[in-house]
Amino acid sequence: MSKEKNNNHQESMEAGNVDQIRDIIFGAQMRDYEKRFIRLEERLLSESDSLRGETNSRLDALESYIKQEVSSLSDMIAVERGEREDDTRHLSNELSNQAQEQEKKLNHQQQSSSQAQADLRDALLEQSKSLLTEIQNVRNTLSASLDKSSEELRDDKADRRALADMFSEFAMRLNGDFQLPEGKK
Repeated sequence: MSKEKNNNHQESMEAGNVDQIRDIIFGAQMRDYEKRFIRLEERLLSESDSLRGETNSRLDALESYIKQEVSSLSDMIAVERGEREDDTRHLSNELSNQAQEQEKKLNHQQQSSSQAQADLRDALLEQSKSLLTEIQNVRNTLSASLDKSSEELRDDKADRRALADMFSEFAMRLNGDFQLPEGKK
């Protein structure tokens, strides 16, 4: 162990010597670099803080702008929805009014049509009664005329029995079987 201790001690002495030599040769430059690194680090931290602050303020401004735009869009949507609901109510009322008007017109047309049909039926009934009366009159006239003609024919035509008697008498005269009463020749 003691050898090891010696070796360790000697190495640390040598390392200390190397550090001293290094400090002598590069000491001033290293301190200068160290100061520069510290200033660079401080400047980076300062710029990082500044950038962070600027980024936060820009994000806050962006968030505020987005909130305003969302609020504006929400208001526009609400107005649009209200207008559409009003338009829908207006159209619904207008359609209802038009449906009522159409129903009234349809009822009026149905009543007019029913009245026209009733008038037409009445006119047809009257005309059929008139035609029936006229047909009855014509029938009565024809019947009377036929009866009159029949009567005239009866009066004008020879009676069958009288004709038969006349032909019998004629046949008998021709045969000479008929004798005239005396005083008539």
